[in-house]
Amino acid sequence: MMIRKASVMHVYKDHYEEYKKRHDELWPEMEEMLKAHGVSDYSIFLLEDTGQLFAYLRVEDEAVYARVSETDICQKWWAYMEPLMETNKNNSPVSIDLTEVFYLA
Repeated sequence: MMIRKASVMHVYKDHYEEYKKRHDELWPEMEEMLKAHGVSDYSIFLLEDTGQLFAYLRVEDEAVYARVSETDICQKWWAYMEPLMETNKNNSPVSIDLTEVFYLA
């Protein structure tokens, strides 16, 4: 059974195009790492009025997914994205997990 996850983040308004460009050109090793950690159906949506990002993905296992942040490629990606969005001290995106309240299969 796949686990659905959703979160919100924030991209700076003057970096919308660059944020999209960098995801359009996602590094192959980043994609490989995510898939190796059981990630699928990963989408990010932008609310242009505010810069709010809504991320949705499915994972096979929460514990395996939690190790994504420990990989060198993830650390490199976070540093690459840091100038474009709100981040924590370790360059990870400021991300708020959302609680699922409805699902229709």
